[in-house]
Parts: sequence; structure tokens; C-alpha cells
Amino acid sequence: MHRKQTQKMAITALFVAIFLLQTFVPNIGYIRILPTLPAITTVPLTVAVYSLLMGPKAGTLFGLFWGLLRLFQAYTQPGDIVSLMLFQNVFISLVPSILAGLFSGLLGRAFQNKSGKTREFGYFLAGAVTSLTNTVMVILLTSVIFAGNAKLVAHLGNFAPSTPLIMILIVALGLNGVIETVFTAVVTPLIETPLQKAMKKLR
Repeated sequence: MHRKQTQKMAITALFVAIFLLQTFVPNIGYIRILPTLPAITTVPLTVAVYSLLMGPKAGTLFGLFWGLLRLFQAYTQPGDIVSLMLFQNVFISLVPSILAGLFSGLLGRAFQNKSGKTREFGYFLAGAVTSLTNTVMVILLTSVIFAGNAKLVAHLGNFAPSTPLIMILIVALGLNGVIETVFTAVVTPLIETPLQKAMKKLR
């Protein structure tokens, strides 16, 4: 039991270190394509891989860690005005991140007793869900919290005044969301499969 606990702590420490690099080293965790819009993030990949390895409870806590870092970053080194406006809000920073970690962990548990291609599909699905959860929840929460905010709309692009904020967000952030989802879904099984095999050998 002591060995297993030590193993979990070592894995968590490693992923926290990776996460900090992604957060604070430019163009590792957040890749900026358009200067006025939020960066494309590779962070959901790290969240998905960790949550699949460690389970839903640990995944939820790791998602919380992501959210707190995102909140901290929005106040200390925002990369663009939209990120500053969105992620200085506690709910927008924390809720999508926490749910992303929880859902990927739950999917990992659902597929843990499967084998071969079925399990790899579970990893693929978990990667996609992790990224989609983050994007969809950010869009939904922003559309509620910032409803009628003309300043945010102005920074998102040239849209007709009557355009609903949720539609503007889907158009403005949708491309980022698609790229993130495809990337996370494809790469998660490539990393998770050998990691799971290595973990079995250590047990």
C-alpha cells in the first residue's frame, strides 16, 4: 500500500511539473494564432492522460488545479483581452476545468476493464470529451455571465448587434475548439496506451 501511494505521488508530481511548464513557458501549453482571441491549448491532453491514469477523483482535483492556474494567469499574465475578461471570472476558470478532469476520469474507469481496440477507443473518446467539455462549458458560461456585454462582443469580431452572444462565441472560439478536440482525441491514446502498460509492470 505504501509503495502504491508513493507511486501515485510521484506520478502526480511529474504531471504537475509538466502542467506548470505548459502554463508558464510560451507556446507549449497555449499556442496563440490570432492575437486578439484565446490561444489554442494543449493542456486538455495532460488533463486527459492524468485522469485516465489516476481516476475521476484525482482527475477532478487536477482539473481544479488547472482552473486555479488559469485564474491566476488571467490576473498576472493575460495573453489577450478576451482571456483577461473571461478567465478572471471564477466560474469560467474553474467549472469547465473541473468537469473536464471529472469526465475523462469517469470514462477511464468505464473502459478500464476493456481490452485492445475498445480500450484505445475509450482513450480517444476521453481525449475528445476533455477538450469538448472545456470549450462547450466556457462558451455556455460566458454566454450567460457576459450576456449583453458590448465590450466583449467588440473584441470577438465584427458581428451584427442583434447576433446572440452564444452564436458569436461559437464562431469566434469554434475553430480553436475543433483543433483542440482533434489534437487531444488523437494524441491521448498514443500516450496513454504505453503508460498504462508501464504502470501494469510496476504494480
